This record gives sequence, C-alpha cells and structure tokens, in this order.
Amino acid sequence: MPADHASFACGAALGFLGDLATGDPRRGHPVAAFGRAAAAAERRLWRDHRGYGALHTALCAGGAAAGAALLTRAVRGLDGRRGAEVALTAAATWAVLGGTSLGRAARAVGGALAAGDLEVARERLPHLCGRDPQALDGPQIARAVVESVAENTSDAVVGALVWGAVGGVPGLIGFRAVNTLDAMVGHKSSRYRRFGWAAARLDDVAGWPGARLTAALATLAGPDPRGAWRAWRHDGRHHPSPNAGPVEASFAGALGVRLGGTLAYGGRVEHRPVLNSGGRPVEPADIERAIRLSRRVGVLALGVSIAARPVLRALTGRPRALGRGGG
Repeated sequence: MPADHASFACGAALGFLGDLATGDPRRGHPVAAFGRAAAAAERRLWRDHRGYGALHTALCAGGAAAGAALLTRAVRGLDGRRGAEVALTAAATWAVLGGTSLGRAARAVGGALAAGDLEVARERLPHLCGRDPQALDGPQIARAVVESVAENTSDAVVGALVWGAVGGVPGLIGFRAVNTLDAMVGHKSSRYRRFGWAAARLDDVAGWPGARLTAALATLAGPDPRGAWRAWRHDGRHHPSPNAGPVEASFAGALGVRLGGTLAYGGRVEHRPVLNSGGRPVEPADIERAIRLSRRVGVLALGVSIAARPVLRALTGRPRALGRGGG
C-alpha cells in the first residue's frame, strides 16, 4: 500500500472510531468555531445581493480549505511526517463527522415519543432540523427525525468521507465548511434568498457524489434492497433538493415507510412529494431502525472511500502525490 494511501486509511479509520467513541463535544468544537467566524463575516458583508453572498461563501469555505492545505503542507515538512499526517487526518475526520451525535439526537426524540411525551419530543426536534415542532404531532415528528437521519447521513458522514478521499484533509475541511455555510445561510427566507444563493448552490454541487453513494449504500445495506432501489428510482428526483431526494427515498424504501408530504419549515408551509407512497406511516420504532441503517452506511462509506482513494487521486490529476506522501 503506498504511503499516502496508508496515511489516509489509518487517519480516516482512527477519526471515524473517534467519532464513534466520543461524538461531538459540548464545547470547543472546530465546526462551531468556524460557524462563529462565518457569522462574524456575515455581519460585515451581508447585503441583499448574490454577489456579496458569493464573496462570503468564497471567503469562508475557501479560507477553511486553504488553511487546511497550508497545515497539511506544514505537516509534510516535519520529521516523522507519516505519524503526523495520520494524526492530522484523524483529527480532521473526527472534527467533520457527525454520525454519533446525529444518532444521539435522534434517539433523544425517539425516546420521548416512545414515552408519550410529545412536548419533550418537540423541544428536542430542533437539534435535528429546522422545522416548526409546534406544528407537528407524534407521527409527523417521527417522520421528520427519519428524514433528518437520512439526509444528515449524507451531509455529516458520507459526503465528508468522499471529499476526504478526493482531497485529503483540505477535502474534509472544505466540504464541512460548505455544508455548514448552507445550514447557516442557504435558506429561502427573505434575508438569505439572494445572499445565501451561492452557499446553497455550492452545497448542491459538493453534496452530489456523497448523496448518490449514500443512496446506493442504503439500498445495499438496508432490509429491503428492492424497495429502496424502487423508491430511489421513482421518487428521488421529485424532491425539491437534488441531494436529499435520493437519500430520503432510498431510506424510505429500505425501511418500508412513507416519507415526504406537508411540512412547516422556517415559517413556511411546503408540500413535498411523497417518497415510497406504498410504505406505511413512520412509527417511533422506525427511528432506531433508521439510526442503525445510518451506521451501516457510514461504515461502508469509510471502506469505499479508503479503497477508492488511489483511483480518485489519479482521476483528479494528482497521481504523483502517491509517491511523495501527499495528504
């Protein structure tokens, strides 16, 4: 195994295990620090204009990726750089992954629903998604949780690993920065409809490969591969999000449940297409099933990313780095 590939494989696996063991810390998380910096930049740059939003996106996402690239180059210049490269990759992977925290937040809502405590479930739902919890009943909350688990499996796990395989530490950090910016400003609200346009479109592009890999792995790893494939093929393209559609549809088919429909989000009511219309309504017990499927997809994505890295590096025009210990 080439040295570059070995460094990435070891670092990514260690970072993945670190996320499994600890999840996100309550304080001092690097993504939260990035969010504060992006919010500070927004306060200075905000205008109701796409150009200023594009500048904000380029400054924040580009700055994060460039900083990661400079750090990677600095690490390569150290004595004993192999160990340092593994440590840097492990730290970056742990920082950008959110699978364990996603499962914890989903279980908290699912536990409240199972106990019949709808108010607690409503209080905890905002930790997962931006929907108005007061407008949702128990089955609607359960559906929102399963949809959020599906979408965030792509955003918080698989997409990051894919870009890590392509670009090493800068790929990991850059993808997470883009995804975080989309969550912050990529809304269709009056404030962000223009300013957040660039962040939302860039997130669509960056999330495309991870979403398709997530859908494929959910189809392979889920309890109903045929149902997952059928829902993905028939319903995924009808979702307003080009990336959430395939992921949510494949999860719906794999779990045998019906997702989509009417929801309240950010002060708006949206009528989304139904995914896997032949499925049954979501129940609280399906939340745990979705979490387990998400975990299986994450493990498989780690393996695929490690195995595919040499090919991806060659396709992106960086084959010489294999002999130099690139990040």
